[in-house]
Amino acid sequence: MTTRRWWHLDPGGVLVGLALVALSLTPSLLPRPAILQGALTAVAFGLGYAIGALLWWVIRSAVQWRPTPRTRRVFWWGMLALAIAIIVVVGTAAVGWQNEVRALVGVEPIDAVAAGTFLASAVVVSGLLLVIGRGVRRLAAHLLRLVGPAIAGLGVVSVVTAAIVLVGLAVMVTIDSVYAARNGQPDAALREPDSATRSAGELSAVEWQGLGRHGAAFVAGGPRAEEITALTGIDAIEPIRVYVGIGNADSVSERAALAVAELRRTGAFDRELLVVATTTGSGWLEEQAVDAVEYLHAGDMAIVALQYAYTPSWVSFLFDPDAPVAAAQATFDAVYAEWLSMPSTDRPRLVTYGLSLGAHGAQSVFESLDDVRARTDGALFVGSPASSSLWQTLQATRDEGSPAWQPVLDEGERVRWMSQPGDTDRLPGPWTEPRVLYLQHATDPITWLSTDLLWSSPEWLEPEQRGPDVSPSMRWIPVVTGLQVTIDMLMGTTPPARHGHNFGDVMVDGWRAVTGDAGLSPEALDAVRAEIEGYAITDDD
Repeated sequence: MTTRRWWHLDPGGVLVGLALVALSLTPSLLPRPAILQGALTAVAFGLGYAIGALLWWVIRSAVQWRPTPRTRRVFWWGMLALAIAIIVVVGTAAVGWQNEVRALVGVEPIDAVAAGTFLASAVVVSGLLLVIGRGVRRLAAHLLRLVGPAIAGLGVVSVVTAAIVLVGLAVMVTIDSVYAARNGQPDAALREPDSATRSAGELSAVEWQGLGRHGAAFVAGGPRAEEITALTGIDAIEPIRVYVGIGNADSVSERAALAVAELRRTGAFDRELLVVATTTGSGWLEEQAVDAVEYLHAGDMAIVALQYAYTPSWVSFLFDPDAPVAAAQATFDAVYAEWLSMPSTDRPRLVTYGLSLGAHGAQSVFESLDDVRARTDGALFVGSPASSSLWQTLQATRDEGSPAWQPVLDEGERVRWMSQPGDTDRLPGPWTEPRVLYLQHATDPITWLSTDLLWSSPEWLEPEQRGPDVSPSMRWIPVVTGLQVTIDMLMGTTPPARHGHNFGDVMVDGWRAVTGDAGLSPEALDAVRAEIEGYAITDDD
C-alpha cells in the first residue's frame, strides 16, 4: 500500500474548490479589502474542497476505473491552467466588480487588486484549513485500522465533536478576557462628570469605575448646554445622561432599578423628552444618535441606558443572544412603571431607541407595532438586524409593490422607513403619532445577513426589489453569498453615509420626524446636521 505524501491534494476537492474560489470573487453589498477577500476565498476553497473530496470518494467507491499516471499528470496540468485562468480572467473581472461596488457607495476606485495581500491571506487560511482537514482524515484512517469501520466512525465523530467544543470554549474564554480587559477602566483621558445631570456625577450612586469604557465615554461626552446654545441659537439646559454599567450592579434587574433611581435623582421625569436607549453588544451608544437628539431638543431631555455585555455585538449575538433582549425588557419595564405612576399631564414624552443589536433588543420589548405605539410616544430603530421578529413581521406584511429595502406599510400611516433625507415625506398620506421610524439602507449587511442566505435567494436581490446602490452584477450563490455578506458585515461602517451601516446623514432628520424639535430655525437645523455629519465614524462595537 502506497502512503500518500502530506502535500497530496484530492482531485475532486481541488476542482470544486477552484470553482468556489471563482464564485467568491463576485461582488456583494460593500467593497472588500484584499486581506478579507483572501480569507473569504480561502474559506470558499475549503468548503469546496471538502465537498469535492467527498464526491470524489463516492465516485471512486462506485467505479472500478482508475486513471493512469499520464491521465493524472494531464489532470493536474489542467488544474494549474484553470487556477491561472481564474487568477487572470476572474481576478481582472473582480477588479471591475469591486470598482462598480465602490462607485455605487461613493468610495474611490482601485486600479488593481492588492495581489500580494490577497494571495498571502488566501494561501495562509487555505493551508490552515487543509491541515485541519488532513488531520481529521488521518485520524479517521488510523482509527479505521485499529478498531474497524463502525467504531472508527463513532470515534472520529466523538473526537471531532470534542475538538469543536474545546476550540469553541477556548475562543470564548479568549474573547471574553480580551474584551473584559478593554472594558475595564474608563479611558484615562476622560474625567468624572461634575454635573448632577450625569451618572457618576454629583450625588450619583453610580460609581465611575463601574461604568466601563463606553459608559464612561457616554456620561463624560456629548454637547453641554452652552455648546447647544452656540450651535442652535436657542437657550439650552444641560442634557441628562443616565448609564449603569456591568460593574455598577450584578444583575440586569438591579441595574434597571439603579437607572430609574438615577432618573429620579437627576430630574429626568421633569424633562420634555425621555429616551430609553438599548446599547450595542459592548455597551456602546453611537455619538451621532445621542448628540443629535440633544441638539434638537435644546438639552430638555434625558437618555437612559444600561450595559448588558462588554463584547462586540456579533460576539454577544452568537454566545448570548438573549442578553440584549433581557436588558431592553428590564430597562423599559422599570422606566415605564415609574412613568405610568406619574400624572399623565406631567409625564415626559417616552421614546425608545436602538442601533444594530440595540435595535434588536429595543424591538423585542414589544409584541407588535400597535404595542410600540400604545406604550411609547415614538420609536427610532436604526440598522435593525434581520433576526428581529417585529422587523420581520413588518417587512413581510408591507404594501404590495414596495421594495424590501424601503417598505411601505398601510401607506405609511403608523410606521415609515428612511434611507435618505426626505424619504418619509414622499408618501402622500398622513403619518399619525406616535410615530415609528426605521433607518434602513439597501447595502447594510447587518440588516440583510441571515442564515437563509446560505440556501435561498433573498427577495432584496430580485430585480424589482434591489436598491439603487446594490450592484447589478451581484447574484445570489448558495453558501458563497452568505459568506460574502458576513465579510461585508465587518465593513459595515466604512462607506460614506447613505450606505452600509452608516446613518449619520439621516440621524437628525430621523429623530426630528419622530420627536420633533425645540423650534429650531432652518439655519439651526442645517448647523446641527453639519455638526452630526462631521463626526468621525468609529464603530467601536
